Amino acid sequence: MNRFIAAVVAGVLATSMANAQVTEQDLANDQADTSQVLTNGMGRNLQRFSPLTTLNKDNVKNLVPAWAFSLGGEKQRGQETQPLVHDGIMYITGSYSRMYAIDAHTGDEVWQYDARLPEGILPCCDVINRGAAIYGDKIYFGTLDARIVALDLKTGDVVWREKIADYKEGYSYTAAPLIVNGLVITGNSGGEFGIVGAVQARDAETGEMVWERPVIEGHMGTYKGEPSTMTGTLNATWPGDMWKTGGGATWLGGSYDIDTNTLVFGTGNPAPWNSHLRNAGTPVEGNKGDNLYAASRLGIDPENGEIKWHFQTTPREGWDFDGVNEVVAFVDAQGNKRFATADRNGFFYVLNREDGAFVGAWPFVKDITWAKGIDDTGRPIYIEEGRPGNPADAADGHKGETVFSAPSFLGGKNWMPMA
Repeated sequence: MNRFIAAVVAGVLATSMANAQVTEQDLANDQADTSQVLTNGMGRNLQRFSPLTTLNKDNVKNLVPAWAFSLGGEKQRGQETQPLVHDGIMYITGSYSRMYAIDAHTGDEVWQYDARLPEGILPCCDVINRGAAIYGDKIYFGTLDARIVALDLKTGDVVWREKIADYKEGYSYTAAPLIVNGLVITGNSGGEFGIVGAVQARDAETGEMVWERPVIEGHMGTYKGEPSTMTGTLNATWPGDMWKTGGGATWLGGSYDIDTNTLVFGTGNPAPWNSHLRNAGTPVEGNKGDNLYAASRLGIDPENGEIKWHFQTTPREGWDFDGVNEVVAFVDAQGNKRFATADRNGFFYVLNREDGAFVGAWPFVKDITWAKGIDDTGRPIYIEEGRPGNPADAADGHKGETVFSAPSFLGGKNWMPMA
């Protein structure tokens, strides 16, 4: 993967009003504003569509490089960020929790911030960062030691720096934050290490926690420093105390539907990976082995963190599909308000934006081995022999029956965003 950012000449590079602070209204209009890019996804609905008309399918072939900016050598690993642009400055995050401000016209560095990570961080799957968020006179991004940092847009100086969770317990943070009504919304990473997925909201000015919503049933949320409500019902779909380290990391971040005032986050795989330990390896009565709310999409009230609705894409998850994929708001041809999400399990889902109700699902991967399809309720029609075997059934008790899986554990679609 390339470790540099390239600018191209399109004849459309513009700057917004100098030194203007970014407002909630600016964020709400980001998808329509061609003079700047303030949000990950080019709008909080994550459509990644620009109304720019100067650049089109006929002249895109004429783009040529204007400048390039190196983020370091091979040791810096992957680069998965989306640039933001404000007041003529491009902001990008880099691996190992770094932030750069670059003159968008010349490619010259304006400032750089390095989080200076401690020893002992536990990033699951690379040391990347997936982006930042701008609001007011600050820019926000997360770090691999599970912190959220607010920097001064002009200088890169730290305004505040708060801990999302303890990196020594396996937590990290790689997603781009989301700003809604003056709140910085973050998730977490680390689902392979016995953590519990959560969504948090902080005051964008001070960094003070406003609410936290764990996404695994049995855990208690908080609101303004006090316990609020429990997520789900204790032991409804988890056996024993497995819920205490149930995974469900919210590692890809979320979207915001302004029409319904709803945050939408995907949740990752339940833990541990072995579904047979979670009462999910064989069919059970009702949904007792579903391990809510892992492998799900959650609609969350941004004011208090309460869960409005949920839809689980892979109940009884046993393949590490990690269904955390982004949820995109759109209006269909009939004028219905919908959500779309392409899950790593190989199925493309459409949900109702008002309540998260299932509308339909279609495979986008050939020869799926774990399910024959999705029924009218949105539940998978399982192919039980396509599930990884139970290690306890093996002669040595160490390795279950090997199966061929399509999609693989990397998914029919990984973190790469759709548009």
